[in-house]
Amino acid sequence: MLGAFNPGMTRLPNGNLVIFVRIAEALRSPIVNNFVHAIRWDETGKYVLDAWPLEHANTADPRKFLLQGGGWKIMALTSLSWILPVELTPDGLERVAIHYDKAIAPQNSLQVYGVEDPRVSKVGDRWLMTTCSVSPERHSTTLYTSNNGLDFEFADIVLDHQNKDMLIFEGQIDGEYWAQTRPLGDLYFAYPPGSEWRAGPSINLSTSKDALYWKPCLRPGIRPHSGTVATARMGGGTPPILTDEGWLSLWHGVEPKEIVGIYRTYWSIMDRNDPSKILRSGSAPLIEASPELTRPLEHQMYVRDVVFSTGIADAGDHYIVASGEADLACRMTHIPKSAF
Repeated sequence: MLGAFNPGMTRLPNGNLVIFVRIAEALRSPIVNNFVHAIRWDETGKYVLDAWPLEHANTADPRKFLLQGGGWKIMALTSLSWILPVELTPDGLERVAIHYDKAIAPQNSLQVYGVEDPRVSKVGDRWLMTTCSVSPERHSTTLYTSNNGLDFEFADIVLDHQNKDMLIFEGQIDGEYWAQTRPLGDLYFAYPPGSEWRAGPSINLSTSKDALYWKPCLRPGIRPHSGTVATARMGGGTPPILTDEGWLSLWHGVEPKEIVGIYRTYWSIMDRNDPSKILRSGSAPLIEASPELTRPLEHQMYVRDVVFSTGIADAGDHYIVASGEADLACRMTHIPKSAF
């Protein structure tokens, strides 16, 4: 197993928390006899290996390899991901049960390279889980739904373009679902000289009447600021939750460094009636990677300086935040509400 990380999280009707852990399984030795191998699920329900000539692959990033000579970026993964529900005590600090029987794994051709990065929101009496489904067909966002927060069923594909961070708000506004999204591409248009914003990936907004068909919002959401490189690349983190001041959003900023970069967690408060209005944001990181936490796993480390927050739960005078640490393990952080 390469890692168990980036967990979606929600509170169950019995008061316990449950995290939906991304399990990434990889080959111990992906390179054999001058070929690099990728794991793929096929529609017979089996897992197979695809071999690519090493001379045509860039393997600098341990999480993936790029295939050269196609005229555009073509990537294959060195691991395949699926989702495992793990039930925790109400404070998130002790394990209660591992629900292998409720695991979410690839089940159709748009998921042959895996199901990644679940984000769970409770809206009314229903739980909604967005996931990233990966295949040669498309890099899409898929939706799973549940009536009890634990048993999830595949609903549909909801975003057909490459979008890594779709987060459904935990509540509706004027009867509509809202979501943060982050469409990706290789081209971004420049802001005017002197603008407070930096061109690049940003956190957009969309609305829906049924959580299946989404319309992009006319107004932008949270954008990278030109005054710092710490958030030169950014994307969603935890599903927005409603506070007395407005919608609280925890998101990630990436400072360029070597191949992967430095991932930190930041926060913003959005207007309760119009989330495109950013009321306040924290300039300092809320959560940073902690080498002390991963020191016992030092022999397994393959990326560093990465914390990726993906779940949040209200615990009275504080929030419980679930994060992935170093693309390797799950981290639980208790943050006092006074921090915001």
